[in-house]
Amino acid sequence: MTYTGQDRRVHKVFVTRNTEYHLRRDTCVRVRDRQSGRWMDGHFAVNREVAGAIRFFESGALSAQPGLPQVGESLYFEDAGHDLVTSSIVSVERPRRDVVDQYPC
Repeated sequence: MTYTGQDRRVHKVFVTRNTEYHLRRDTCVRVRDRQSGRWMDGHFAVNREVAGAIRFFESGALSAQPGLPQVGESLYFEDAGHDLVTSSIVSVERPRRDVVDQYPC
């Protein structure tokens, strides 16, 4: 089943240097490798809610906050003692309609 006609406003794509994280509201629905364009269905982030945003400073300090990150911050996912912090977000975009149609239910 696809999301043909799905409201794209609930979807965002968080783009890092190598990867795209496709979110529906606060949950990652797909991850795509930017170089190959292939979906990474077994990626840790798929089907997990974003736990928050992390900003790294040149001093080595970091700041964690709830919610979705902005450009320059990282997505943070956690589940049962496993954590994933992405590289810095380089852009936040709205996915094209044909891409949303490829998302699982």
